[in-house]
Amino acid sequence: MKKLAIIFFVGIVLIVGIGYMYLNYKANYYEAKKENNQFESYYEKEFDAADVVTLINKAYDNNLTQSVEKDSNGKFIENETNSIKIDLKMIDYDKTYDMETLYGGGMDRFAEFYAGIKFKCTKIEYHSQTGKIKYMLIEQITE
Repeated sequence: MKKLAIIFFVGIVLIVGIGYMYLNYKANYYEAKKENNQFESYYEKEFDAADVVTLINKAYDNNLTQSVEKDSNGKFIENETNSIKIDLKMIDYDKTYDMETLYGGGMDRFAEFYAGIKFKCTKIEYHSQTGKIKYMLIEQITE
């Protein structure tokens, strides 16, 4: 009788453990999907400078919220789970700027100066552990 009770108890613990792991996996999956949708909706589509500002602000806020560390130059350090980095390739200057440089220069000024200019997200990369977006490349497509 004692053996049967122990086997039953171990079985219940295993079922509860597997159920917990599954529910935790699903919650993380849907969280990543929800976060990614905010950024993926811009992939391979034309948008204006106001949308670039929105994307950079979201990524910057995400990094602050997730406590992503910064290096000595004030740039976010990529981690394996939840950092987001955005680069902006400008054809005016044939140069690529990171989001921290643009953010530091003032997003309002950027939106004002590049109003009417079109941009396009041409590349997205994902974190291998979480499936969340880790990198986006946005390119200027009009002058």
